[in-house]
Amino acid sequence: MKHAHLVLREELLEEATQLSGEKTYSRTVERALEEFVRRMKARRILELRGSGLWEGDVSAMRRDGGRPTRRRA
Repeated sequence: MKHAHLVLREELLEEATQLSGEKTYSRTVERALEEFVRRMKARRILELRGSGLWEGDVSAMRRDGGRPTRRRA
């Protein structure tokens, strides 16, 4: 666990805590950081599209062979 002294806007921290449903400021900040990291990783994956860094056939990798499947109601 890392201890850090942060200077944050009080109203922003209060709003984030209420919206997240978290009980502590620490957990609110931790959750926000987790979400930020997840989004940045997803963005980087999307940036690789068309870059030639990955080669393969996604349809062939799928069990269904890429054929559309029907969803059950």
